[in-house]
Amino acid sequence: MMIIIRHLLSILLLPFMVIVVVPAILLNSFATVDSHGGENALWVARFAGSGFLLVGFALFSWCVSLFARVGQGTLAPWDPTTNMVAVGPYRFVRNPMISGVALVLMGETLLWGSWILAAWAGVFIFINHINFLFVEEPGLEKRFGEPYRVYKANVPRRVPRLKPWAGM
Repeated sequence: MMIIIRHLLSILLLPFMVIVVVPAILLNSFATVDSHGGENALWVARFAGSGFLLVGFALFSWCVSLFARVGQGTLAPWDPTTNMVAVGPYRFVRNPMISGVALVLMGETLLWGSWILAAWAGVFIFINHINFLFVEEPGLEKRFGEPYRVYKANVPRRVPRLKPWAGM
């Protein structure tokens, strides 16, 4: 029961804020729905946005599940994994969880036709890129040592590999 509470708390405090609370505040503060492309373009954007949102949520959920089962930890920096996670989507790209959240944000952008949400997605991606470079990667190297360095040398940071990494 405690592990469920740990995961729910980390999800509510981090990704929920990013994909629900901040977009809701932005949409309420800046009404920015754009339908200049006409009704058909609006439906195409909403369909594409729904796809991005569903794929992003599935990827994020898969990653959280792997953090719990394989990593024996949560996505929260205050309750990190104790085992390195290099399976599933982590065989293609080093941070698929952030990719999943970014896809959700891009889906919301298309669903609501909101430039302010597009800007928020860009800010989110930028902040996470900086965090990954200067905080997360050095921390992972310190925690997991050589296995992480080998993983890092073989799995790209942002653009997924075409074939899954077979190491480890």
